[in-house]
Amino acid sequence: MTATLLPPAVSQPSETELKTLFQTQQEWRWRAAQTGVAERQAVLRRLHDAIKAGRVALADAMALDLGKSRAESELTEIHPVLEELQFIIRRLPRWMTPRKIATPLMLAGAQSEVRFQARGVTLILSPWNYPVNLALSPLIASLAAGNTVILKPSEKAPHTSRALKELLEGVFEPRLVAVVEGDGAVAHTLTTLPFDHIFFTGSGAIGRKVMAAAAENLSSVTLELGGKSPALLHPSADLKTAAERVAWGKLLNAGQTCVAPDYVLLPTNMRDAFVLELDAVIARRYGDHAWQRAGPDYGRMVDTASVERLQKLTDGSVAQGARVALGGEFDPEARFISPTVVTGVMPEMPLMGEELFGPVLPVLTYDTFEDALALIRRLDPPLALYLFAEDEAAVEQVKHETTSGGMVVGGTVIHLINPHLPFGGVGSSGMGNYHGEHGFRTFSHERAILREPKPSPVRLMYPPYGRPLPRLTAWALRLLERQAGPRE
Repeated sequence: MTATLLPPAVSQPSETELKTLFQTQQEWRWRAAQTGVAERQAVLRRLHDAIKAGRVALADAMALDLGKSRAESELTEIHPVLEELQFIIRRLPRWMTPRKIATPLMLAGAQSEVRFQARGVTLILSPWNYPVNLALSPLIASLAAGNTVILKPSEKAPHTSRALKELLEGVFEPRLVAVVEGDGAVAHTLTTLPFDHIFFTGSGAIGRKVMAAAAENLSSVTLELGGKSPALLHPSADLKTAAERVAWGKLLNAGQTCVAPDYVLLPTNMRDAFVLELDAVIARRYGDHAWQRAGPDYGRMVDTASVERLQKLTDGSVAQGARVALGGEFDPEARFISPTVVTGVMPEMPLMGEELFGPVLPVLTYDTFEDALALIRRLDPPLALYLFAEDEAAVEQVKHETTSGGMVVGGTVIHLINPHLPFGGVGSSGMGNYHGEHGFRTFSHERAILREPKPSPVRLMYPPYGRPLPRLTAWALRLLERQAGPRE
């Protein structure tokens, strides 16, 4: 069920105010960059304690914005952020330690190292679908790397945006971390400022605009986008397991997850049995129709427009020959879509034309496994690929013959939970990655440093090159040249 409460009033900051805030952080960025391990750990611990103290307020805000139950908010938003904080705090000393690098013979005596240096003033544009997790996870990485942060949460989750603002303003001064509320115009103005790095999570269409704006200042960017992530079933797949895990990944947060299975691709002769398994899973996990509306386990769409968009895509596909096998109820006023499975979907139908971002699951079939792989390759590279197969040769084939931001064999979505793995897209599903050390690196500049000794062999390469020493050096280097590996 969703509570009703008017969203908090938001005062749109002016361009002058945004520029002043940016300048404030620019003036502080070198002080932030020069902090040591202990100082950064203390900053992260303060944030950790504030999130623990404010977790109820955050969960209440997400219930208002998205109809999330307290349990789902804890499992998918608050607890993962606290775990990420603990993971980074424990490992930050090792990550910040300069790495000694080998030096080639021609630079004998020199010392080389790589130091991780803060990028500077960073901008995080976070989405509405996981409004706490996807705002705070990159913020944690940026602070760990020694940056200052301006966070612009999505205006589509206004209660959560306000809760984040109040939480972070209670922990940090705006010269280190500031939260800016407002609409898309505010976000656009921010992207025109010369940030040292911009981290954006959202749609590909907006991601392109962010990248274009960043290019004007040559700001580096990380784009966490989305796409149509397939759930691919091989003929050897366990249907019961596949249905259980596809249903969970698809219906989590009412399907509003960037890595949710967007469609299912399976052998023609397995379709009907798979739909029956899905029906049983949905009834077992989310209850009957009345309980889906009244109970705490199934969320709501973010707005009426999202419901209307998915209804239009579904109706358009049905008009072209698809069939609603399960669900099919769209209630824009209540922001409700029942768990919906559509069979007979073809690649050219409306449901396959864009990322769905909701609880509508198209089911496509294939005749041969090679046909399935060809379709996946023909579509844009997805943010995730989910494979269900008991045949190890098929698993290796998919690894070698497809690409995606991430891949899970035998499950969905859970690769996000592993902080040792990088999370990010490829091609149109995004660029760059984060989580754990990968986030620390994303928000750091890897600075190469070399110290040349006073008695240096480099002097053997100084001109004029007709002298014996440079000629002898060139001859010796040619003798040392070796070709490694096979020649054919």
